[in-house]
Amino acid sequence: MTTTASTSAPPAAVPVQQRVADLAAAHIGAWQEGYLKDRSHAVGALARLRRGAGREAGETPDLWSLIDTDPLHAPAAGARPLSEQELVRAEDALHAALTLWAFHQQSRGVPMHRRHTRERPGGLGAAVRRLMPADGTDAPVRKRLIRAGTAPDLATLTQRLRDIVALLRRDDIPLDYALLAGQFYVWQWPEGPAAVRRRWGRSFHEQRRSRPARDGTTGTASDENATPDMDKDAS
Repeated sequence: MTTTASTSAPPAAVPVQQRVADLAAAHIGAWQEGYLKDRSHAVGALARLRRGAGREAGETPDLWSLIDTDPLHAPAAGARPLSEQELVRAEDALHAALTLWAFHQQSRGVPMHRRHTRERPGGLGAAVRRLMPADGTDAPVRKRLIRAGTAPDLATLTQRLRDIVALLRRDDIPLDYALLAGQFYVWQWPEGPAAVRRRWGRSFHEQRRSRPARDGTTGTASDENATPDMDKDAS
């Protein structure tokens, strides 16, 4: 009896962007559920995260034990370990997304993190479009998004997005913070800002098409969870 070697291909390595997004989703999912059920540990975590808003990941020692980044340091199946630069940018992206979500969720009784789907776009552009009337645009709000898109670095981007998140919070408009975390990672690479701005622009215009029509159907929005238009995974 003879045996043959398996010819199945090894599993594809998960892009760093997606690893950051998945980790953000895992953290926020647990905290959000606990916060909405008024569990003390989650309420306390939210308060600690808010204190880290606007700061780089390493500047807030109180969050070192709260935000578990071990999955980023553990090699993914079929992938090489992340470089020091990749790790720093991944941790900064995760920190920025989690602290913005904490600010967004504060004192709200409904989830402010909601995953993006084709039927219910959850990207930043779509969320900003929902701040505007269905039959027009709000120039000041649109300018805030454009200004955020011209940020020279992640710290400035996070500060500018805080103003937008305050408006979303006011109107109970959720955002996909896992998606945003992945985009924060991409943003920090040379080709990243342009790729992320394109995603935000598409999301902004596609939200209008996804609004319910008179017959109850919705338009189709693209899948924002796809990797941005970059030649490679910024590695």
